[in-house]
Amino acid sequence: MAFSSVFRRGNVKELISNVSVYTSAVESSGGLSLIFKRWATKKTAGSTKNGRDSNPKYLGVKKFGGEKVEPGNIIVRQRGTRFHPGNYVGMGKDHTLFCLKEGHVRFERNKLTGRKWVHVDPVAGHVLHPVYTSDSTPAAEMEPL
Repeated sequence: MAFSSVFRRGNVKELISNVSVYTSAVESSGGLSLIFKRWATKKTAGSTKNGRDSNPKYLGVKKFGGEKVEPGNIIVRQRGTRFHPGNYVGMGKDHTLFCLKEGHVRFERNKLTGRKWVHVDPVAGHVLHPVYTSDSTPAAEMEPL
């Protein structure tokens, strides 16, 4: 009978003991192909795609209008230019606004453009640089630097 030649009677223990667990094997004697695969001994834990968070950046206004500031004090920490530097206010490379002269903070908003400016009004009043004084001297009389 052709059917009996395809399926050979055998012991299951024989099939398992002759074949390595780590590799796949094909039994060619009876025409029956069996593939053995190694299975996991431990289940894998599910991974989450969330579970990360960045540190807080502490942005915002640090010195409010009317507060006294000294040179180097940070007035506003910001991303981009929500506030623009005005008189006696400098801007860092990360758009942080800081004080350049001792005085009081003043915020200003332009009515037409809506742009917000931060100024520092000096304590001793506005002192002009000697180049901009009213009694201007000709360039020939000025000393070379």
